[in-house]
Amino acid sequence: MRPPAALPAHLASAPFTVYEARAATIGNNRLRSSDLATAGRLLYLPAGWEFELRGLARALSAATPGAWISHLTAAVLLGLWLPPWYSGCRELHLSKPRALPQVRRHGVVGHTVLVFDDELMDWDGIRISTPARTWLDLAHTLPLKDLVAIGDQLVRQPHPGLEYRTEPWTTRLRLAALLGRHPKLKGIVKARQALELVRPGSDSAPETFLRLALTAAGLPEPELQVRILPDDPYSPPADLGYRRQRVAMQYDGGHHLTREQQSRDNQRDEAFNAAGWRYFKFNANDLADDFRGAARRVRAALPPVKRRLPYHLSGPNQGFDHHK
Repeated sequence: MRPPAALPAHLASAPFTVYEARAATIGNNRLRSSDLATAGRLLYLPAGWEFELRGLARALSAATPGAWISHLTAAVLLGLWLPPWYSGCRELHLSKPRALPQVRRHGVVGHTVLVFDDELMDWDGIRISTPARTWLDLAHTLPLKDLVAIGDQLVRQPHPGLEYRTEPWTTRLRLAALLGRHPKLKGIVKARQALELVRPGSDSAPETFLRLALTAAGLPEPELQVRILPDDPYSPPADLGYRRQRVAMQYDGGHHLTREQQSRDNQRDEAFNAAGWRYFKFNANDLADDFRGAARRVRAALPPVKRRLPYHLSGPNQGFDHHK
């Protein structure tokens, strides 16, 4: 028995659609060969192909007219932060407009949603929801703090030379406009709550969680990317801090273990200590504690905050507690 003819290189190493096969003049008999497997309607997998989300998502969206990659799959492909339990997840989410029937494919989670044209984009040959729309779609399933962390990622300014983007994915104003378009979407209430907490300036999810832990403990909201000399771009920044009280905080993640990063960290640490700031460094152990201990340490470094007494305790003309 003659072996099947070799496939073109671009079809031999990744999933492909029947449309791509026809464009390469591959007939139906060749598609039924033993070195190919079907992955649902109009979709084929070459023998020996190992799961790779991007390639499968591209073929899946191409094989489903009117559909786009969305939700968790879009978040993974776009590099949005996700909680650790989603690591290695192979869920495939595909959305369609409400006017079209829902996607029904084995191994695919289908959605029918209201969507506007500017909420979708072509990304590396894949029809996919924009980062902002992906964030909104995840609001129904993610916890609030995780939704805030992704929102912070969307609005932060990318680092020149370290990332392929030069502008934030979106802004808080654009996110607010997006929410206004979808007042009845599942998770919209949580999305509104998250947007109230989203801030530009957090470079990682742990930084977001530290900020949320401080405010949850009753501390003032800290400034982000605090420099000793605010107008000097060469003054090294700390992740968070209280400038007036000269208190700064830094979260050291895994990337801080490299020699180059440790050198920069040492210079920053020495600068803050030499300037007389109270300087705290937190790590994964503090993250595992949800930064509760970190919040207590920072509270001890801050001067007592004068608190407003309840009206029934203070009286009509005594709105503040003046006792030390």
